[in-house]
Amino acid sequence: MAPAVRAAQAQAQPQEPSADRRLSTLVRHLLPSSPRRTAEADTSATLESFPTMASQQGSSVFATLAQAPEDPILGVTVAYNKDPSPVKVNLGVGAYRTEEGKPLVLNVVRRAEQMLINNPSRVKEYLPITGLAEFNKLSAKLIFGADSPAIQENRVATVQCLSGTGSLRVGGEFLARHYHERTIYIPQPTWGNHPKVFTLSGLTVKSYRYYDPATRGLDFKGLLEDLSSAPLGSIVLLHACAHNPTGVDPTIDQWEQIRQLMRSKSLLPFFDSAYQGFASGSLDKDAQSVRMFVADGGELLMAQSYAKNMGLYGERVGALSIVCGSADVAVKVESQLKLVIRPMYSNPPLHGASIVATILKDSEMFNEWTLELKAMADRIISMRQQLFDALKSRGTPGDWSHIIKQIGMFTFTGLNSEQVAFMRQEYHIYMTSDGRISMAGLSMRTVPHLADAIHAAVTQLK
Repeated sequence: MAPAVRAAQAQAQPQEPSADRRLSTLVRHLLPSSPRRTAEADTSATLESFPTMASQQGSSVFATLAQAPEDPILGVTVAYNKDPSPVKVNLGVGAYRTEEGKPLVLNVVRRAEQMLINNPSRVKEYLPITGLAEFNKLSAKLIFGADSPAIQENRVATVQCLSGTGSLRVGGEFLARHYHERTIYIPQPTWGNHPKVFTLSGLTVKSYRYYDPATRGLDFKGLLEDLSSAPLGSIVLLHACAHNPTGVDPTIDQWEQIRQLMRSKSLLPFFDSAYQGFASGSLDKDAQSVRMFVADGGELLMAQSYAKNMGLYGERVGALSIVCGSADVAVKVESQLKLVIRPMYSNPPLHGASIVATILKDSEMFNEWTLELKAMADRIISMRQQLFDALKSRGTPGDWSHIIKQIGMFTFTGLNSEQVAFMRQEYHIYMTSDGRISMAGLSMRTVPHLADAIHAAVTQLK
């Protein structure tokens, strides 16, 4: 092509507007309507008057914000990470660790992920608002039992949520919109996020007695008294197993009394199941309390998490199931759950749910998972026994049998905040200020160090 022709074509092409012109146009669109400016000379003045533009370096419309405190649980890890001590031990966050103190990815999870990666037909499309249908169906069967009458009668509405926390939040907002009672009773104590989740959901949070510091066991009398005095139809949060933070669970006989009382007063159960199979090593045993309530034909809510029992902490995979009085009601409930979820996070992530579904639907992989799950539970049970034996051998004052009586990831030691601070300062052992420790963070190597610290704290600080 001749140079003259190329030059003529170049002149004919529209010129890209300058950065200043583009910025000036954007400002005119953002600002309230006013007489049109005829030049770009006023752009800098306009920008200076725009309310979210900094007038001087370092200024901000958020400058008056107060510094928020660290989360009381996650803040323990922040402090731990800053400690240079070689003997430091983190017993704060509830995440499983190996005997070597390392995070664990289950072998069956790695297998499932590899299968997903190797499948050329997999795509990254959006899931429906309710999540992965196969995951939802399998999750309901896992917690309620494959032979559950509620499942067989299509009375269960299940939606995939963002792990246990997201399941609780969706359930809370659903109840705030559609249930006639706006008060939820939670155990005292309970997981620190429970009151925040339900308050922000629009519910009024009250508590019922649960833990007896004197016996370091269940305050069953207080529990029954408080639920008996709750208004008819109130919502009651129940930990399905391995109560967090105390590790204290009702017996089966006590669960039956709780069930009878709640049904007699039309109290609505809202179960939180974060540790199915992780507490005792048996998926069925850890679901007994829930299945007792389902078997009577009544309604309930169930929040499930796969963070602990599949080690999928970072995948944020869980489910909310609502057991309804009829199949027709379940369809309506699901339709309303969609309206809660859509403006909250639109739809859940695909990967974690696909891992869970891959494992649950394959009998060989399911069996492998149950073996790995039991191995984790057994190691935690072993840590309980070793800590109890170490305190006993040191002659540590007090009765420490609650350590082996409690169940699940956590032990409520009975140590007070002053003793906890002493152990952090002198022994570099990190736990929440209420004395809760994660048994999964212990090992054969660190048990003696913890026992020494507890012995010193108890003997030096009464």
